[in-house]
Amino acid sequence: MIRVLVVDDQALVRGGFRMILESQPGVEVVGEAADGREALVMARELRPDVVLMDVRMPGMDGLEATRRLLSDREAPRVLMLTTFDLDEYVYDALRAGASGFLLKDVRPEQLADAVRVVADGETLLAPAITQRLVQQYVKRLRPGTTRPTALDSLTERELAVLRLIAGGRSNAEIATDLFLSETTVKTHVSHVFGKLGLRDRAQAVVMAYESGLIEPGAPPSS
Repeated sequence: MIRVLVVDDQALVRGGFRMILESQPGVEVVGEAADGREALVMARELRPDVVLMDVRMPGMDGLEATRRLLSDREAPRVLMLTTFDLDEYVYDALRAGASGFLLKDVRPEQLADAVRVVADGETLLAPAITQRLVQQYVKRLRPGTTRPTALDSLTERELAVLRLIAGGRSNAEIATDLFLSETTVKTHVSHVFGKLGLRDRAQAVVMAYESGLIEPGAPPSS
């Protein structure tokens, strides 16, 4: 059973998400919070697997709540929600460790699927807009960003896997691109995350763009 905490300052929105998610097998909404501070308290008490987090809320917004929530090593996965397809906070949310991003007008089945993907740990930046947002905000980074030395610890194969992750490829797609088994790809992904100290694929994408390993708008390559 996937335990979900819904965070949004609008009661009607929270109720709608609860109704959608609780109609799905294997998903349980364990609580609702109206702002970031309440979300932090409830997350500690309820220990959800996934927090469905609105970006813009009065008081403590979703970005700050995500930063604080994910400072805990046993933190839940965070799936960000917004009504804005070019929300200035989204890139920062991914840097903070959020595992994904959805618009509030997604279809009900897409919401449930996204929660399952995030809960499973196989975080993909599935909505095309997420990768577009990452590219958009990486372009605004200050020039002179240095390449993290940790990248030097990666093998050529691991670098290839990281580039494909940053291109939005799933493990199955990476396996096809590199002529590897999916089990081998999972091992490479695990090594990449371990060497770079990454939580999930969202952070891998951010690092790949920030470090210049791939350029915004460039097709992924192996």
